Amino acid sequence: MPGIAKVAVNDATIHFDKLYSYLVPSELKGSVWPGGMVLVPFGAGNRPRMAVVLEVSDEETPDARLKSLLDAAPEEARLTPDLMELVRFLRDRYFCTWYEAVKAVIPYGAQYQPGVENGRPVVKNRMMRPVETVYTLTGELPQTPKPGPRQKQAVEVLRSGPRSRSELEQIGISRATLDGLCKKGIISAGERDRPLDLLSNVPFDPQPLTLSPEQSEACRSLEEDLLADGPRAALLYGVTGSGKTAVFLNLIEKTLAQGRRALVLVPEIGLTPQMIRRLKAMFGSRLAVQHSALSNTERLLQWRMIQQGNADIVVGTRSAIFAPLQNIGLIILDEEQEHTYQSESAPRYSAHDVARKRAAMENSLLLFASATPRTETYQAAVSGRIRLVTLKHRYGGRPLPTVDFVDMRAELAAGNPREVSYQMAEALRETKERGEQSILLLNRRGYRTVGMCGSCGQVLKCPNCSVPLVYHKPEQALFCHHCGHRISPVPTVCPECGGKMVYSGFGTQKVEEELAELLPDARILRMDQDSTGRKNAHEQMLARFAAQEYDILLGTQMVAKGLDFEKVTLVGVLGIDSMLFGQGFRSFENVFSLVTQVVGRGGRSELPGRALIQTAVPEHPVLQLAAAQDYPRFYEQEIAFRRFSLYPPYCSFCVVGFSGTQEMDVYTAARRFARLLAERFASHPEQPLRMLGPTPMSIAKLNGKYRYKLTLKCRNDAPFRALMRSTLDAYAEEKLPAKAGVTIDFNSDGD
Repeated sequence: MPGIAKVAVNDATIHFDKLYSYLVPSELKGSVWPGGMVLVPFGAGNRPRMAVVLEVSDEETPDARLKSLLDAAPEEARLTPDLMELVRFLRDRYFCTWYEAVKAVIPYGAQYQPGVENGRPVVKNRMMRPVETVYTLTGELPQTPKPGPRQKQAVEVLRSGPRSRSELEQIGISRATLDGLCKKGIISAGERDRPLDLLSNVPFDPQPLTLSPEQSEACRSLEEDLLADGPRAALLYGVTGSGKTAVFLNLIEKTLAQGRRALVLVPEIGLTPQMIRRLKAMFGSRLAVQHSALSNTERLLQWRMIQQGNADIVVGTRSAIFAPLQNIGLIILDEEQEHTYQSESAPRYSAHDVARKRAAMENSLLLFASATPRTETYQAAVSGRIRLVTLKHRYGGRPLPTVDFVDMRAELAAGNPREVSYQMAEALRETKERGEQSILLLNRRGYRTVGMCGSCGQVLKCPNCSVPLVYHKPEQALFCHHCGHRISPVPTVCPECGGKMVYSGFGTQKVEEELAELLPDARILRMDQDSTGRKNAHEQMLARFAAQEYDILLGTQMVAKGLDFEKVTLVGVLGIDSMLFGQGFRSFENVFSLVTQVVGRGGRSELPGRALIQTAVPEHPVLQLAAAQDYPRFYEQEIAFRRFSLYPPYCSFCVVGFSGTQEMDVYTAARRFARLLAERFASHPEQPLRMLGPTPMSIAKLNGKYRYKLTLKCRNDAPFRALMRSTLDAYAEEKLPAKAGVTIDFNSDGD
């Protein structure tokens, strides 16, 4: 019977993302499966387009109008049933298209694209996989004619297992010798992925873990969940420096002893080198890495290593949650409070949600870990929905850093125009003189952050985005940190009135310059998005700081979390007030987390630590609680605010975004969507909904498009998502997507 494949095509819009039926031609019989990648003729012009197969069936009399598949990718490209379940989960939960979900699940290098071969359309790799020739012993050397010494050597070496051509050539066995043995049928040649050891410089040096009584008790509690039959979730809440990583290592060891595997997520690329070193040293080379700083080739080879079952542990950033790892016993989300676990492009998923789904599919333990957990996670723990395990003390009994505030109002009154206070400069100097190191946090890159006309008050903004341009001194240019727009040379007169431009505000480049003036002998390392663009820059910079080649590490929030340097005794926080008074219901949570985390970088070894926080509001309760590292009291205040104002965890929070080139069209489309949504919810009074807007987004124009939003407080369940899909369909029927594209984001904080 003829085969029928139902497929979802690449480059569909959310409004027209449906399954299309195609005939499976006889030459592709046996090569088309659910989860497979195929090439289809699409649209009136029958242009070749990639698609993913969702269903395959047989029909006696298929529709004669059906087109046939053009080609199919090899079976190794087929998504396994568990990865296909994640694709379905992403599409249902996050309102993306089928193929957007596919591209989230598999890395660029493992994807396929349309190509042409001998005049016909075919499926082609996006990139060629690096392979090497490998030889296997398949027979014995005949005694006549008498074999040469190199032939004998080759056969003896291959008795212990297959070897690559490069390995054999290194011991003096030539390609001619190998070709001769192949012709005689004594050995056979094949191909395999060229091995890639990203961790070759890290020695395998397993050391027995020395756990404190508190850590041992935490491990015992969590081991109960690790050995349980069904899926479990837990929160490991511990003050900074309490030794959460040692608990991870202990649990991973127990997971591997069960014959299962572990998946470890960290929020920032900058944190992966440190975690990788700990894991490689203890568990050896069956460790794979997945994050965006790898080249496409590196990422593909690591992905293939996991896919082929050659990795027991996977460590990486957000996208590593989709690693094709089988038999997962443990999933760890370290620093689980970080916003980088939420994707900001389609599919707009949360690694928390995908991790819960994978834990349910694999019957594994999902462990969230943080010194400053998300309010929702801690509420789930204290209410008993997930296990709460607490580490109250720093490892080795070390005290938390002492914290002092520098009142920047007093600094200004004392005549200090600099961004670095007198007190901070003196503390940095004293720390350096003791041979110790400092970390300074400033969550703004660039040199000056605002250019304003002294006469008319006009602010220099990006022509594509409604944000001020930022002055970068090394490049002598103004940059937009959103779209990359650049203006050089830097304007000195106002384009509106001809008045003099005045540049104010400060970023990491400006503070670096001030520090060089105040402390001319100090060795300063600046670590921000501008300085870490080169490959492996994070790892190299942190290694040099750890080797004490620098006295001061100045950086954005990438220096605030997870880092562990024994010589760091002073931590300084600059420019925190702009975050404290930011928009979004998570602003206090974000400030508390950032200050707590960066303060916790100090005093992690034998030397006591100290923190200095520069602020104009030293009495602010959030800063005071962060200085005291008192998360439970902060949680009590935050959860009361969330309950009173109806924010998560007491509701789901959904932002429906609209964008287009004509502002009035965008606003009109957003208002119509709101009306269509209200009509549907009116007939379902059991479904709770509060709707605010439409209002402009905090960045009202981005990349030349105007942006509006509807803010929904809702219950994100299947009936709610069904009503949203119905509204999207009605919006498309009225041809409104031509005026304004729609995005649906369940992870926004409303900023």
